[in-house]
Amino acid sequence: MRDPGNRRYIARFSSSQADIRAAQRLRHRVFVVQANAPPRPGGLDRDAYDARCRHVLVQEVASGRLVCCFRLLHLRSGAQIERSYSAQYYDLSRLYNFPSPMVEVGRLCICPDFHDPDIMRVAWASMTRFVDEQGIEMMFGCSSFAGTDARQYLDVFGILNTRHLAPKNWQPQIKSPDVIRFSQHSKCQPEALAMAKMPPLLRSYLSMGGWVSDHAVLDYELNTLHVFVGLEVKAIPPIRARLLRAMAG
Repeated sequence: MRDPGNRRYIARFSSSQADIRAAQRLRHRVFVVQANAPPRPGGLDRDAYDARCRHVLVQEVASGRLVCCFRLLHLRSGAQIERSYSAQYYDLSRLYNFPSPMVEVGRLCICPDFHDPDIMRVAWASMTRFVDEQGIEMMFGCSSFAGTDARQYLDVFGILNTRHLAPKNWQPQIKSPDVIRFSQHSKCQPEALAMAKMPPLLRSYLSMGGWVSDHAVLDYELNTLHVFVGLEVKAIPPIRARLLRAMAG
């Protein structure tokens, strides 16, 4: 798995436990240290879901340094969605009948020392190749916002609530005891300001026709709040789909 059109970065699947530990160290730096969450043993962000997933590492070619990582959980259909990380926090029973292959994209993070947009382009190229090779028809996951103070995101929730909610037949239901319902906690502000507060991955999903849950979940363990996001591959605009496949090579 690599992007031959980009000379600075390369994406590949993990091939050893050392690769997975490197990803877990980067995840700890981003999701724990930067988030001011309680540190984890050994400085590693790891959980039981790691063993179920394939891990993708994006490295700087010149130095070999890990600059980005994420994990992919391949499901044959919605009947397996309870195996996903997201199912801990959301009632996904409406997705049980999704008939086609799905992939959960999780724990995506970029090394804080790097600010090159090509990193995310290479990550998307690798996801696109996986989606095409495996016949995936839906991508999904949790998109995280920094902190648990929902007041700073009420304008974002307003946009999500009015423009980007999931179709009713797929809409995740409430499962977690600590949630923010968009319809009850939202306000209108200039769209540009609200969009700037959105996590980059969430903006990317929405720009391709993605949709979200009607509530956010408060995760005090990781000092974050997150929304469920889904993207049906057939909904991606043709021009955007061609660009993604061009990046994938």
